Amino acid sequence: MKRDGHYSDRTGWLRAAVLGADDGIVSTASLMVGVASSSASAGAVLVAGVAGMFAGAMSMAAGEYVSVASQLDAERTDITLEEDELRADPEGERLELERIYQNRGLSPQLAAEVAEQLSSGDPLIVHLRDELGIQQERLARPIQAAVVSAISFALGAALPILSAIIGERHLIVSVVLATLLALAVLGAIGAQAGGASVGRGAFRVLIGGVGAMAVTALIGNAVGAVAL
Repeated sequence: MKRDGHYSDRTGWLRAAVLGADDGIVSTASLMVGVASSSASAGAVLVAGVAGMFAGAMSMAAGEYVSVASQLDAERTDITLEEDELRADPEGERLELERIYQNRGLSPQLAAEVAEQLSSGDPLIVHLRDELGIQQERLARPIQAAVVSAISFALGAALPILSAIIGERHLIVSVVLATLLALAVLGAIGAQAGGASVGRGAFRVLIGGVGAMAVTALIGNAVGAVAL
């Protein structure tokens, strides 16, 4: 069956969505488990979860925006430099293309022909793609990354919050079980979308979630004991 695209085509939005949802689930669940382990009331646990959801979503959006915007700045700088080099020395840039194609296995004559033919169109696009590995239609998108991260974080964080509301009488157990199930599903979906092993994808996010909740539970219990 023919595929519409390669797995690498999905890495941009997939990374932001999976990272945001995973962080939302793990950090909010861990926060709630830690607060609950300190013998706090169910209301306090829910308040902590909701506060963590909004704070985390804003933090994820800001962090992702800064990170991806920095990447976009670097890409734009490289594009500007390449434009300047093409204006200053077009022949030297064409010879550079020849060397690139020779290094990829073409004969000197064929490399020269390919470089000449491709340079007759838009040489900037050719140099960006073959020299720098930049495709203008795939430039970094900081706003998109920030929005996806914030929304996915909030959706992930909502899961342990809802599980606490539904299973209030057994709050910690409900949050932990819902979190582990959600992480397993998320890891499997992310791995499948990326063409990796589903079992391995689910396992690696489960390990991180279990560790985070265990640590915050111990800390919450210790702080609660001291406070009381």
